Amino acid sequence: MMYQYFVKIVPTVYVKTDGEVVKTNQFSVTRHEKVANGLIGDQGLPGVFVLYELSPMMVKFTEKHRSLTHFLTGVCAIIGGVFTVAGLIDSLIYHSARVIQKKIELGKAS
Repeated sequence: MMYQYFVKIVPTVYVKTDGEVVKTNQFSVTRHEKVANGLIGDQGLPGVFVLYELSPMMVKFTEKHRSLTHFLTGVCAIIGGVFTVAGLIDSLIYHSARVIQKKIELGKAS
């Protein structure tokens, strides 16, 4: 059997709200295995292979606390958006009902 492990390492920095900096790494592993049997025609050398890929980019997470006014502004925006969409749907239903009602009245008048 041939076992291959592909390990991707991404350097990561966490900056906490109190200013503490934590340097660490994130990693992901992908595993692949196959029969390395020359009788079947597969190519490969039996063994365990680990391939490392170091990312040239660093991920930086910074914790920030939002103010109460920022939170309230977001809540007001959500409420305003809900009222706007509800008004558009109500208007669409109302005008559609009026058009259908007029068509029904024209059909009865004939």
